[in-house]
Amino acid sequence: MIIRRTVRVVTIDDRERVLLFADSDPGLPDRSWWVVPGGGMDPGETEAGTAVRELAEETGCRVAEGQLLGPIAHRHVVHGYSDQVVDIVSESFYAVRVPAFTVDIAGHTEDEQLTLTGHRWWTGDELGATDDWLWPACLPDLVERVLAGDHQLVELGDMEESTLPA
Repeated sequence: MIIRRTVRVVTIDDRERVLLFADSDPGLPDRSWWVVPGGGMDPGETEAGTAVRELAEETGCRVAEGQLLGPIAHRHVVHGYSDQVVDIVSESFYAVRVPAFTVDIAGHTEDEQLTLTGHRWWTGDELGATDDWLWPACLPDLVERVLAGDHQLVELGDMEESTLPA
């Protein structure tokens, strides 16, 4: 079991669209889901520092820590995959409002190049209407709150999001 702390960034452009990446489990090619940019905290890094670094690495979008909103949500989540179980003991979500930009995936790690199969900008209506798997499932609500100007922290509690039960 891998234990880690992560930070994710709900990235909303000036057209009120949110950026999501299609993620996958290489051991189960028929399973995929959509996630916001983000990833693991490095030793000595702050949450805001992780958010800024991960956003730049995964999207090419560079923001300052002062542009971040939040944290807007926090949870403990376990992910069961075909080859491992990841216990994210602390996952914080921040938000950022940015001008529309073209996503640059040149900074993706080898693992991200393997599992992240695409990206796209979603409107709130598209998020609310999709049957696609969203991690977390409450993502449409988080986006709606940010768009309404509500940046208060919401505790999401304990969750499991898995391609195979953890």
